[in-house]
Amino acid sequence: MKKILHCCYNMDTNCVELTFNNGDLLSIDCEEVENAYDVTTRQMADLDWLLYNAPMEYAQLVLSGKMEQYLSGPTFHGLED
Repeated sequence: MKKILHCCYNMDTNCVELTFNNGDLLSIDCEEVENAYDVTTRQMADLDWLLYNAPMEYAQLVLSGKMEQYLSGPTFHGLED
């Protein structure tokens, strides 16, 4: 099983970049993710918080398919529309 060695948000490309223990690289295009879910202002603020403060959590939501569940939940960081 592949393990993630490194994860970071690259603001120049608006991507979360993952490096795995077998040398594979994965780049998650955050704009594509946001467009796929048609996020609201509140949701965008929540996702932005994740990108800057917890990019690994953001990547795990995308890779696990739980992004929609996360977006339909309550605001976690006190940011509202």
